[in-house]
Amino acid sequence: MKKGIGHILPSSEAIFVDRGVTKANQLLENWNGEDASRFGLVGLPLSKTSISASGAAGAPTTIRKALSAFTTYAIEDEIDLSPRMVTDFGDVSMHVTNLVECHQRIERSVAELYRLYPDIIPILLGGDHSISCPSLKAFAQARGRVGVIQFDAHHDLRNLEDGGPSNGTPFRGLLEAESIKGEDLIQIGIRNFSNGMVYHQYAQEQGVKVWTMKDIQHNRIEDIIAESVKSLENKVDSIYISVDMDVLDQAFAPGCPAIGPGGMDSQTLLSAIYTLAQHPKVHGMDIVEIDPSLDVRDMTSRVAAHVILQFLLGKAKAGN
Repeated sequence: MKKGIGHILPSSEAIFVDRGVTKANQLLENWNGEDASRFGLVGLPLSKTSISASGAAGAPTTIRKALSAFTTYAIEDEIDLSPRMVTDFGDVSMHVTNLVECHQRIERSVAELYRLYPDIIPILLGGDHSISCPSLKAFAQARGRVGVIQFDAHHDLRNLEDGGPSNGTPFRGLLEAESIKGEDLIQIGIRNFSNGMVYHQYAQEQGVKVWTMKDIQHNRIEDIIAESVKSLENKVDSIYISVDMDVLDQAFAPGCPAIGPGGMDSQTLLSAIYTLAQHPKVHGMDIVEIDPSLDVRDMTSRVAAHVILQFLLGKAKAGN
């Protein structure tokens, strides 16, 4: 703790410090310009590409802050994450008005990250879901054939003609750019009254595997994950997780711009991430679609912070 005057502490310091507790935000180390940990966190604060009104650009800061609400110790696994540091590279600066330039900046920046650190495991914080298109393009260029496991209420396969690249089009953009194959995209949590029929048909035509909320209600999430990984592991070089927080029911994620009933509960999502992270081919993740201005006591950002911790825990558990 930094030296202060009397009991006056710098504003960034915790008011109470317990020597027996390490807060999860202490896992983040600012990049020193040279070395990097195995895990790298990057903020992608873009939400002007959202179809609905969204302040998701503020989420990277809020999620980082939410980590301070939790400790590094997982009591159920008896694992302390504190040795597994995460290099925080900061946020990609966005152009004020040019949305295509914003996407290009994301792709160039993430590609440069992989050039400098070829084996780094990225944890990318959106922003809206449009950030997944440029970031996954860079990921695929660096890591070969990529399988994507997407947690989402929506297909995000809208056409690119009506409104250009948006948070409704990232996986359509990736498929049309041939950055991923339809057979390598698995969507989990798709639910009623959140998609158009034409886009469900497009998913089927492209060979996308879709697990609806009804499927989740009738199957253990661990079994769904096991089947999903099994279908990908022998044909892809890397697996990437994309977590759209609106996969959760509105009761668990009030800070999502596109809230709705009938979604997943938070424990199911956390179990899925924990299980996925243990696979050695899972090499990256993004978390998107949180608007802190709509949230209640940072509930949604706190779930996102737990997603990060479960991801790290799964990697620690598997020793990979």
